[in-house]
Amino acid sequence: MTSPAAGTPGTSSAVQRIGPARLGLRQGRLEIRQFMRSRESVVFTMAFPVIMILIFASIFTGEITDGVRFTQYFITGMIATGLMTVGFQSLAIQIPIERDRGVLKRLRGTPMPKWVYFAGKVIMVAVIGFAETVLLLAVATLLFDLQLPDTAFKWFTLGWVSVLGITACTLCGIAFSSLARSGRSASAVATPVSLVLQFTSGVFFVFTALPGWMQQIAALFPLKWMCQGLRSVFLPEAFGTQEPGGSFELGMVALVLAIWCVIGLVLCLTTFRWTTKRDG
Repeated sequence: MTSPAAGTPGTSSAVQRIGPARLGLRQGRLEIRQFMRSRESVVFTMAFPVIMILIFASIFTGEITDGVRFTQYFITGMIATGLMTVGFQSLAIQIPIERDRGVLKRLRGTPMPKWVYFAGKVIMVAVIGFAETVLLLAVATLLFDLQLPDTAFKWFTLGWVSVLGITACTLCGIAFSSLARSGRSASAVATPVSLVLQFTSGVFFVFTALPGWMQQIAALFPLKWMCQGLRSVFLPEAFGTQEPGGSFELGMVALVLAIWCVIGLVLCLTTFRWTTKRDG
């Protein structure tokens, strides 16, 4: 952690001399360095979506409908999955490990404001999420002729869907981190949830090809709406008629993601634990 040990002379005044923005940025840099040093995190979070694109786009080279290639459809799900992975899954695994190692307990005993820890996580998620999205777009464009958004409105839609989506996933990931009993079990708790959402939200398959009951369950969670919002960016406007609601429903996308941001925040405030259950 960036904070000095509790009880060190001058620690409190030193922390007070550093502005809030600088504290958050320092913690964010630390979180990013720790993330990049973990080969497992880098491979699973950043490389996995790219590998999936290389595999699926190489196998499925045809069109879903006239003028819509599978690659163009698949990239929307991979961007959404990448944002969910770095926002939800990575935090749901990282935080229990840090809690199990006593990192959070030590942090609570220092003069460092508690919000700095979360600010560092948010900065890490934002930077890695942005880098991953750029990497996915570059690979899909260079290797599979992905058609990038051709209007300012579509780029704007890509921006707000990504921001709302990754915010909801980040808050839910922090809240979900309290479910794991130990750092060792965190991956086993979080990974199945992530995989189920991917298979039911139109990531690997055309969403309307899934059973109706599966579509209804997926509509309760953010990933489905992230994928739908991103489809409006990368697919022709006419494709919206094939969505379950007869259009891309961007207003509903924004509403559902915003609701999940609120739900995630409430859960974070009411369930987050700084210590393990054995610490009391």
